[in-house]
Amino acid sequence: MPDQINFELVSPAKLLISAPVDMVVVPGVDGDFGVLDGHTPLISTVRPGVIDVHEGGRVSSRIFVAGGFAEVTGTRVTVLAEEAMPVADITAEMASARLSAAKEKITDANTDSEKQAAETMMAVALAMKDAAG
Repeated sequence: MPDQINFELVSPAKLLISAPVDMVVVPGVDGDFGVLDGHTPLISTVRPGVIDVHEGGRVSSRIFVAGGFAEVTGTRVTVLAEEAMPVADITAEMASARLSAAKEKITDANTDSEKQAAETMMAVALAMKDAAG
């Protein structure tokens, strides 16, 4: 059995995962990156998307994240997510509602900061829709 890496996923609401796993694939802002035991240390921004947790040669869980930060050391990966939930909990209706709300925010945005916030909301909504399938 290969060495495992300790994975922690934390959202503002709670600690979602704290367990040793075989590998974690994180949606980084510059592309997805896989983390195994012994990984080179790094800090990365996390884009909206899905974290895949690998155990026993397969994806054991998939968690949607709305963005955040990841810190990787040789023995641990910690993701501080703005929002996180199991992909299985996302419904098509939930994703559609978020997409509609984001479109409305984009239409109503008047300032640059409102436009930027609306675009971020749209990116999260689109990633959630993709995760829902």
